[in-house]
Amino acid sequence: MEFLKIVFLAIVAAILYGLVHDQVTVRICAEYFTVFHPRIIESDNTTLIALSWGVVATWWMGAGIGFVLGLAARWGTWPKRTWTQLVPSAAVLLGVMAVCAMVGGTYGFFKGGIPAGIAEELPTQLHRPFAADWYAHMASYASGFFGGLGLGVLTLVQRRRAA
Repeated sequence: MEFLKIVFLAIVAAILYGLVHDQVTVRICAEYFTVFHPRIIESDNTTLIALSWGVVATWWMGAGIGFVLGLAARWGTWPKRTWTQLVPSAAVLLGVMAVCAMVGGTYGFFKGGIPAGIAEELPTQLHRPFAADWYAHMASYASGFFGGLGLGVLTLVQRRRAA
């Protein structure tokens, strides 16, 4: 049961992060969601679009990280970790992801490019905001993925030390 709580923790954390992240990025460039992504709800309201994508684009990442973290925390004979013991490190990871998104978005705005197919569909004045969103999202995914793996390793190390 504790394993499932850990998976659930990771899914909820990922979704909450995605909801906040997408509410910020939709205000930088709504076209990131309306041009670059398929329509998943029948609405032109950018807040609702971002809320929808905040869930759809993150739950699966949380599930995967939660599965890995659950194995790292519960599998084997070393002292087990509970979901509540993992909350602080998960919160740190979310903070790191937010910083990575800000750095990535800033880089994207000033130095990043966008795919030619998208560039042709957007007015020139939206290229930099679009790049900011795109780089912020990629930075979040990359830091979340590698950070989640890092949390798994950290959890194993902590369990080994406690053994």
